Amino acid sequence: MSGPLENPAATPRPANGVLRKLLATLEMIKFEHSVFAMPFALTGAMLAVHGWPPWRQVFWLIVAMVGARSAAMTFNRIADRKYDAANPRTRLRALPTGQLSLRFAVGFTAVSAALLVLAAYELNRLAFELSPAALAILMLYSYTKRFTLWSHVVLGACLGMSPIAAWIALRGDVSVGALLLGAAVTLWVGGFDILYACQDLEFDRASGLHSIPRRFGIKGALAVSAALHVLTFALLVAVARIEHLGWIAAAGLAAVGGLLAWEHALVKPSDLSRLNAAFFTVNGYVSLLFFATWAADILLH
Repeated sequence: MSGPLENPAATPRPANGVLRKLLATLEMIKFEHSVFAMPFALTGAMLAVHGWPPWRQVFWLIVAMVGARSAAMTFNRIADRKYDAANPRTRLRALPTGQLSLRFAVGFTAVSAALLVLAAYELNRLAFELSPAALAILMLYSYTKRFTLWSHVVLGACLGMSPIAAWIALRGDVSVGALLLGAAVTLWVGGFDILYACQDLEFDRASGLHSIPRRFGIKGALAVSAALHVLTFALLVAVARIEHLGWIAAAGLAAVGGLLAWEHALVKPSDLSRLNAAFFTVNGYVSLLFFATWAADILLH
């Protein structure tokens, strides 16, 4: 049910033409949010080989990421379509409005999942064998708000798999550093998803859905989010030490820490008006800055 802020006053245009259907599909899967996971996946791949991976592996890694994310997001829209239709914030999404049909969404999910499995097969045997488990976790998230307030962390785990999967794809094994990087991404995403979920507090209460804001209130949710981001920073520091990274990565971490602090300064219990900036803009900067500095450190170290 998460995604960028929608405008309830906007009137959707039917996705009759090919271009309109493409645009509606990209909106459904929130293509622009690839900025959150892709840089961490590429960082995991670079750490695995201590440099830039072969282009063939990079290609199939990107294909796997696109397939996984597209399948997960579309399945989420299918599972949540009734909730989305009832929520004023999400009622103009593609499925509730009929811009895209349920049949199309199911087919798109199947094709995207198959794309992930194909890419995993092209990468290595272990990646291929683990691809069904990855898909199961991606699909599970869509139902977690029905029974646990920690759905935010499950969402984080879906993105946190990306650097671990990239390491597996390049090496055929896994390391402590890759696992800690995956844990850091998990807590980072879980933290900012808690912030975003604050806007759905009343809807979650009315619909019987679980979330950190519903359980602890806005003030408590902001505190939990901040704690997760402190742990995120600590885990990233641990990864940098384990992987023996240098001053460029350290400078990047300092900037990431500053951005996370800024994110929490933007959102206050009495004022959620800058939530969109905290959710998308700041975290987009976090992801890109992290990749730029760590990639540079790995290449120049």
